[in-house]
Amino acid sequence: MSENYRTFAEMIDAWLGGAGLTVVGALLGRAMWHVQQARKGLRRFFGPEIIYELPIAIGMAMIGEGLAAWLNLQQPTSTGLIAMLAYLGPRGAEIMLLRWFGKKVAGD
Repeated sequence: MSENYRTFAEMIDAWLGGAGLTVVGALLGRAMWHVQQARKGLRRFFGPEIIYELPIAIGMAMIGEGLAAWLNLQQPTSTGLIAMLAYLGPRGAEIMLLRWFGKKVAGD
């Protein structure tokens, strides 16, 4: 392939399109979270738990894409937002929003 890409995001976007880049960002975000859990010994690296991360990654990708559109973010910033939200997951995003708006988080 003779094209010159300045960033990894440009390359994935050219190969897979915008939706592919969104999903790749979300999968990488969840993979980072999964690796941290495996390092802590809370789950196996190659186990059935990793399959349960797929719906979370796709759901957080959809949420992140909507938020990126609302914030009018361009690539690769929107992919970074999507990867961050996928890393946090639903519970992490909930805690972040509750703390942002100053509400008490259960368990604190």
